[in-house]
Amino acid sequence: MKVLLVSVNASFMHTGVACRALKVFAGEYFKKNSLKPVIECAEFTINQPAGEVLRSIGFTGADMVLFSTYIWNAEYVCKILPDVKKILPGCTVGAGGPEFGYAAEKYLKMLPALDFIIWGEGEQVLCNVLEKKNFPEEMASVKGIYFRDDSGKVIFSGAQCPVENLDILPFCYPELLTDDYDPDHKIYYYESTRGCPFSCAYCLSSVDKKVRFKSLEKVKQELKIFLDAGVKLVKFIDRTFNLNADRYIPVWQFILENHNGKTMFHFEIEAEYLSQEALDFLQKVPPGVMQFEMGVQSANKETLRAVNRSDNVETLAQKIRRIPRTIHQHLDLIAGLPYENLESFGHSYDYVMNLRPDALQLGFLKVLEGTVMADFARKNGWKWMENPVYETFSTPYLSFKDFAYLKNIETVTDAYWNKDSFDSTMNYIFRKVSPWAFMCSITDYGKKNGAFDQARREAYWFELLSGWIKEKPLSQLDYELVKDLLRYDYISSGKKGNFPQWYEHRYNKEKHKALLDEKELLNSTRIGFAISDFEVFDYDVLSDRPEEHPGTKELLIRYDLTE
Repeated sequence: MKVLLVSVNASFMHTGVACRALKVFAGEYFKKNSLKPVIECAEFTINQPAGEVLRSIGFTGADMVLFSTYIWNAEYVCKILPDVKKILPGCTVGAGGPEFGYAAEKYLKMLPALDFIIWGEGEQVLCNVLEKKNFPEEMASVKGIYFRDDSGKVIFSGAQCPVENLDILPFCYPELLTDDYDPDHKIYYYESTRGCPFSCAYCLSSVDKKVRFKSLEKVKQELKIFLDAGVKLVKFIDRTFNLNADRYIPVWQFILENHNGKTMFHFEIEAEYLSQEALDFLQKVPPGVMQFEMGVQSANKETLRAVNRSDNVETLAQKIRRIPRTIHQHLDLIAGLPYENLESFGHSYDYVMNLRPDALQLGFLKVLEGTVMADFARKNGWKWMENPVYETFSTPYLSFKDFAYLKNIETVTDAYWNKDSFDSTMNYIFRKVSPWAFMCSITDYGKKNGAFDQARREAYWFELLSGWIKEKPLSQLDYELVKDLLRYDYISSGKKGNFPQWYEHRYNKEKHKALLDEKELLNSTRIGFAISDFEVFDYDVLSDRPEEHPGTKELLIRYDLTE
């Protein structure tokens, strides 16, 4: 028996942790069994041509092909799955993962070529499937699967008990103990807990209330493998990492004590529940070690209560402000939740942006089967995509046009805040006006000028903002200063071969040379000029409050030699 576990990832950088987990677990399981199935993993991306993926699957000669499914790859899997049996006659085709698992009846009716679906954790289910000599005829005797009976009716065989002792789960990346891995261009996902104690109405993680933990000793052993291998990024997929201070602080302490100067660890946390001890500890964390993703979702207390989240937004803000800036902070908002109209969402947006996150992800509610939100939305007039990714079109509080507007807000947020290209300009603007007011203003200007109907590179956003400056739409701003800061952000972003029409380059070659000489950068005139530029400003653009420091400022702009 040859089994192929297929991951269709969002990009080349991602690793299919579910398939890897099943493979290594089954490998250990069948060491003690007379059966010796051959289990392989195949990883593809949603951007690959379907024919190319199918050929790769076909050449494996697998007897069973299992797909790992999520909302981001379900459409692609549905496209290729019907053809698997054409290239592998007699092959059994199955699937698992949250997307097919929680909509099993839908997919078994939609895809005649699909024989069964694994529901929930798949390690033990897969092993039990492979132990059946006459599978798929014996599907009813394997707990944890959905299948069709002879009449075509979808049957569930009953729930499989989840793994209680996570320490029995083998490490998912045995290749890190060899030389067969890519430390710099892959994201490695890691799981130290399963389950979530919270009841967020829109989240599938809320279905499994019981939280199970790997032992601290096991976690430390496995983190040491990542550190010794020198991988670039490890993302914990624990739904909420900071559940138990007696556990999560020792993990952070271990990372800090053993850090290799390279590996970044990513955690999803609930900042409101950080203990005083944790906040004190985080002050010691240097840059490049940790990044936090924190789901704020909304600052509207009525909204938060409606989706079963804590409404203590005051404490949440206090805790987030205590997290040091050496830790990269990624905050999330969700548009489309109950009781949140455009005005309310604007308040939530300002709440988050006033915390000055390194990145703000403006997400849109996805109505997922199996969640409380799915029933609520169905009964209360939500409209959403029929197929993955199930994104909301409208609610009783936000119209279709409102959602389209928020999509544009998402675009300008990414351009003007998340990419760090406009730091000086935005830091001034956001001190003088509400971030939401600015984003709405630049969105309205962009819409008027076709910004959202064309391909856009970074240089375009500078040009768009320069045009917006000329209209002076927000009276609280000193637009001469905004223009100066925009010029500084632009010239600081990299050596320019030429300057766009909107940019006023006040260049003086002799002063440029004099500053190079002063900084002792003229050992080679050619290199000195190549790695720098000269510019004159009307304010001290290097100041935290440039509006308080008017007057001519001559600057030598230096560039990284690696750029």
